[in-house]
Amino acid sequence: MITCYLKYTIDPFQLDVFEDYGKRWIKLVNRFGGQHHGYFMPSEGANNIAFAMFSFPSLSEYENYRKLILEDQECIEAFKIAEDARCILSYERTFLRPVFE
Repeated sequence: MITCYLKYTIDPFQLDVFEDYGKRWIKLVNRFGGQHHGYFMPSEGANNIAFAMFSFPSLSEYENYRKLILEDQECIEAFKIAEDARCILSYERTFLRPVFE
């Protein structure tokens, strides 16, 4: 299993747009065979940092997902929402492997 951890720097005046974007991607990742663990919006502390985590059974399945989303209409629409609103200023993507007992 591989888990993608995303740290976003977002526009704090576009939180509602970013939240809509996140809700769309939760459904999309799950539809493409991943397991989304949620988006985490600012609450206390920094008002411009958000996180998301999702997993795929393997790196190759994640790479396949990355190819497929470039041609999927719902994914393209989700990308466009964030691009048009400019709610995401930057992001960092890190891959982790879970450790279970």
